Amino acid sequence: MGRSRTAWSRASDMLMLVGFCLVSDLALAADQSLIDAAKREGRVTWYTTLVIDQFVRPLSEAFEGKYGIKVEYVRSTSNEVILRITNEAKAGRIMADVIDGNAYAGALRRENLLLDWLPEATRKMPSQYFDRQGYWVATNLFVLTPGFNTDLVPKGTEPRTFEDLLNPRWKGQIAWGTIPVAASAPGFIGNVLEHMGEEKGMDYLRKLAGQDIVNVGIAAGRPLVDMLITGERAIALQIFHHHTVISAQKGAPVDWIPMQPAFANLSITSVVRSAPHPDAGKLLIDFILSREGQEILQRANYTPIDPDVPLLDQRLRPNDQTLRVRWFSPEDTERGMPKWMQILKDLFR
Repeated sequence: MGRSRTAWSRASDMLMLVGFCLVSDLALAADQSLIDAAKREGRVTWYTTLVIDQFVRPLSEAFEGKYGIKVEYVRSTSNEVILRITNEAKAGRIMADVIDGNAYAGALRRENLLLDWLPEATRKMPSQYFDRQGYWVATNLFVLTPGFNTDLVPKGTEPRTFEDLLNPRWKGQIAWGTIPVAASAPGFIGNVLEHMGEEKGMDYLRKLAGQDIVNVGIAAGRPLVDMLITGERAIALQIFHHHTVISAQKGAPVDWIPMQPAFANLSITSVVRSAPHPDAGKLLIDFILSREGQEILQRANYTPIDPDVPLLDQRLRPNDQTLRVRWFSPEDTERGMPKWMQILKDLFR
């Protein structure tokens, strides 16, 4: 994948960072005609990969309070979103209006299941934050790092680099998810290959396979953090770093590791083609991108796309010093996934 990355990907490491300084007044007010049309539809169905309690429910309640439009939401992984929409289309009965995730775009676009629509807010965004063909827009940023249980691994003794993970001390103590998404083993593998190059990266991964990493066939991200909290494993790879902050604030013995470069990508959202409530779907996306919606993301310790909304924990925002990241577009992730999954199968199972 290294030499075949898109121009977006090759330039994004720098552009995504400086983009924070370039965007201002990102969200524009929703058009009144769209508001009126959405209110006539009266409801919107949202298939989401985001955490319900932290973000989806508060956002839905704020949207309903502002517009009087009922939000129904279903929590899924990106792969489940693809399967749901595809099956609904085959049955001739699309149920969802809005979807989000980080790796659905290519599959659903090929099936002509995404509406080519972008909100007005994209006029003030760097081009890396939306699909130039018009099928998705980013709402927030995701950074994937290792995490650890601070009771089992006292702070200051955690592995800080890729090489540190090879220490015999961690043999059998590391877990990762194995489903084909970025927030799982294949995302870690892809990051290693991009960072180290094919030859050195594969050599490293063969050594890492000797650490007897525990494969966990569960939904990625949050469940792995929960495993850390209960002490089932000392270290987990490729978790959403902000999840540990949310849990640590509630007293859980968990923290994240700024292992560099971290894997970073976008959470994107789209309106579904042939959606039953397309205008309400468009309005919901407008609302997520508005200052109000971005501040709800902020309060959930997500990283909003709007740089004018400061993070509650500034450590979480990527930078070129304390949290250097490598950016993967939705297309990068989709293109690399078959190879990354094959390496997982060959070396770690």
